[in-house]
Amino acid sequence: MPSVYDLKPAFQRRLRPLVRKLAAAGVSANQVTVAAVVLSCLAGALIATRPHEPHWLLLLPGVSFARMALNAVDGMLAREHGQQSRLGALLNELGDVLSDAALYLPLALVTGFSPALVVTIVVLAGMVELTGVLGQTVGGSRRYDGPMGKSDRALVFGALGLILGLGAPAGPWLDAVLALVLALSLWTVLNRARRALAEAG
Repeated sequence: MPSVYDLKPAFQRRLRPLVRKLAAAGVSANQVTVAAVVLSCLAGALIATRPHEPHWLLLLPGVSFARMALNAVDGMLAREHGQQSRLGALLNELGDVLSDAALYLPLALVTGFSPALVVTIVVLAGMVELTGVLGQTVGGSRRYDGPMGKSDRALVFGALGLILGLGAPAGPWLDAVLALVLALSLWTVLNRARRALAEAG
């Protein structure tokens, strides 16, 4: 199943000149990882404190794109500029789960969103990332299989933020989209687990 993650190599090529400048300026991969978490927490807090003002959902597309860029940058700084570390690996995985929760859980307070669906999606998002990491534990690699990985979630919620933030009314269609995200998240957990076991032999 295709995933937005498949576009990562092309995205990285675009970002490489910026990454070189950041490395030359002494910016560390861990600093970029923490910046992504802080950005998500700030945006989520703004949405949570203004749940009846849909225009604040317009934060989602920009923050989602910025997160994808920052996640790519921290990985490139680590791999291509000698900044890999155990602490960095922990920050990277924990930061992704924390950022998802901070940015998406506040939507449970927003008029039109089903709290149960939002909370379940956030829990499953954590399971998706955990299953990806567990691929290494069973003797395989870190799994990034779709169809609903981190980048895919960012695309969906960014699009929802844009649509609703511009004034489109919420309705049954929103529940349908969230239910689809939930189903695809479950599929992703199973997909990553299956492929990790197959890879490990």
